[in-house]
Amino acid sequence: MSQQADASQCSEVGVELESDARESRVKKARSIPGSALVYLKGPKFLIYVSGALSMWGDRMWHFAISVFLIELYGHNLLLTAVFGLVVAGSVLLFGALIGDWVDRNPRNKVAHASLFIQNTSVTVCSIVLMLVFSYKQRIEQIWDGWLTVVCYTVVIILADVANLASTALTIAIQRDWIVVITGYNRGHLAGMNATMRRIDQVTNILAPLAVGQVMTLASNVVGCGFILGWNLLSLIVEFFFLSRVYRIVPALSVKPPTDEDDQVCFKKKIRRGNRGQGLVGQPQALTEGNCNLSVHSKDITNVPLCFRRFRWLVSTCKDGWMAYYHQPVFLAGMGLAFLYTTVLGFDCITTGYAYTQGISGSLLSLLMGVSAVAGLMGTIMFTRLRKTYGLINTGIISSCLHLGCLLFCVCSVFAPGSPVDLSLLMPYFTYNSSAEPGGMASQSQKHTYPLTGGNNQPLLPDRSSIHWTNNTVLFDNVPPGTAPESYISIILLFLGVITARIGLWSFDLTVTQLLQETICESERGVVNGVQSSMNYLMDLLHFIMVISAPQPEHFGILVIISVLFITTGHTMYFMYAYKAKRKHRLDT
Repeated sequence: MSQQADASQCSEVGVELESDARESRVKKARSIPGSALVYLKGPKFLIYVSGALSMWGDRMWHFAISVFLIELYGHNLLLTAVFGLVVAGSVLLFGALIGDWVDRNPRNKVAHASLFIQNTSVTVCSIVLMLVFSYKQRIEQIWDGWLTVVCYTVVIILADVANLASTALTIAIQRDWIVVITGYNRGHLAGMNATMRRIDQVTNILAPLAVGQVMTLASNVVGCGFILGWNLLSLIVEFFFLSRVYRIVPALSVKPPTDEDDQVCFKKKIRRGNRGQGLVGQPQALTEGNCNLSVHSKDITNVPLCFRRFRWLVSTCKDGWMAYYHQPVFLAGMGLAFLYTTVLGFDCITTGYAYTQGISGSLLSLLMGVSAVAGLMGTIMFTRLRKTYGLINTGIISSCLHLGCLLFCVCSVFAPGSPVDLSLLMPYFTYNSSAEPGGMASQSQKHTYPLTGGNNQPLLPDRSSIHWTNNTVLFDNVPPGTAPESYISIILLFLGVITARIGLWSFDLTVTQLLQETICESERGVVNGVQSSMNYLMDLLHFIMVISAPQPEHFGILVIISVLFITTGHTMYFMYAYKAKRKHRLDT
């Protein structure tokens, strides 16, 4: 009887264990969709969707506005060049002010205002462009054509305002909100930064292709309408998502005060560091200083309001640049800015040079896609390297990889098939050699294939022969017999450009996270605003380089100068890494 009782008890226990296992499996199965639902409603996913919509709209607009300006001005690049100069100059001048505005105002107001100004500016600009494209002939007859100039000016100003608002939104969300949402957890912060960069890489390829297809298959007016509708829809969705993120993350509503006392203390620290300890005065000097201060305050009250506002703007910009200079990661930020002075990227300069070397538009589009994949690989490499070696060492490894890959580009300058002609930098010797029979001047165009046409013809041909891609105008009608003697040079060039994207984007993410982790919360906006200004300044330098040496024979020299700038930038980062590690050793 006892054995039967024990057997029955064992069977009951087995049944209970099986039922518990079944219940646990059912609960787990139920928890999977539940956890997915929680993630979809969580702040990270909402930020990803909002960022994807914003980046998609920005990429479409940046591509479309360049094409629209070319179409408006009769296939000439003048308006596009003016627009690029205005955008770069405005961010360079107002970057610190934008960052200061981000620091001084609540996070939700900054995000909502930036979002509203950006999308409204693009919407109004799209409406103006639709009217200009639809009634261009009538507009040109009003005020002897001056109404056309007014329309061009309005379009460029609105597009510039949209870019400034986009800069403010990027600083607010990608440099501040993400840090707070992750709870200052370095691992989660690295993951969110990498994901945002992957989204940016994908939209950088797909968004221009999408709006380009609309513009090609339909018309410019339909393209403007498509961008207008996208911005209105994106405004509503992004506004709702950002508002929800602000509500479900209470830490976003808490912001450290940035009162005037903090600014005064910061100025006193700078002055103390500049003057040293020997000039901290005596009672008589302090009394004179107080008297001078009271007289100075009376003078300020007598100054008109506009001049006081201007003085405050100049003082804010100066304080922002000084704050950037005194950051521990100053060298790392400067190193990142130096990487913008380069022609080794998939922009109109490099792709235009590739066209002169006989590369077709379809092949260039394929290479751009491969480059995007390399960029995605860089974001994956960043997250894994950071976990294994730490953030600073990740930057060192990424720098070495970036520089190593760029050696292919340097080799391409001297490889067979390269059109480089160093004698073009020496006009005197070039002139003498051109006077001699069989001189170098007769061979300077050996591997270049200029566009045919007179001097008075527009730079761009008819629209039917153009493939619109991201920031690039590619020509399909390559003249016959333009194949170079060797493709080794162009192969090495693009091999270096594409593989360097892995180290480039890993390094970019490293410096971005260093800025996020190191800068104090009250100065996060202004320092990142100055960083944006530095990036645009160095980007302007690379356009000045191209203007100074525009011929394909000069491109090899531009490649060498670009590599020198990039090497200087990475050297600055190496100096920062050495100082940071040395400080860490001394502290421990």
